[in-house]
Amino acid sequence: MTINQSLVKNMFQNYDRQLVNGRKLSRLSRYLRDPQGEDPHSTSREKKRRAMVERVAREIVENLITADTQNQIVKEIKAELRRETDEDLIFHYPPTGEDMKVLKPGADGPEELSMQEKDIILRKLWEITLDKVNETML
Repeated sequence: MTINQSLVKNMFQNYDRQLVNGRKLSRLSRYLRDPQGEDPHSTSREKKRRAMVERVAREIVENLITADTQNQIVKEIKAELRRETDEDLIFHYPPTGEDMKVLKPGADGPEELSMQEKDIILRKLWEITLDKVNETML
C-alpha cells in the first residue's frame, strides 16, 4: 500500500500548527495569571512598551525563527546571529513536542549543539531579537 505524500505533508503541517497553537495558549494563560501580581492599570507607559516588545520578541523566537518565513525582521535577526556566531544555525521544534533544538552544519549532516552552546546561542538570539523589535516598534 502506498501513502500519498501530500496527505502526509498536510498531516504534519496540521500537527505543527496544533503544537504552535498549544504553545500560544500556554503562554496566554501564564500572561493572564500575571505572576507578578501587579495592577495592569498602574504600570507606566515605558513598562507597557517593554512588556509589548518582550511579547513580540517571544513570539518571534518561539514561532517565527523555527518557521520557513519570509518575514524581513526574522531574516535580519538570523543574519545578525550568523554574523555573531560565524555559523548558519538551524532552529527546529521536533514533532514530539520537546524544547527547541539548535543545530549546526556538520560533516555528517546537522549536529545538535551542547546545552552550554545552546544556552549561549539562545541568549544571543534573545538579545538580538529584543534589540531588533525595540528599534522597529513605534
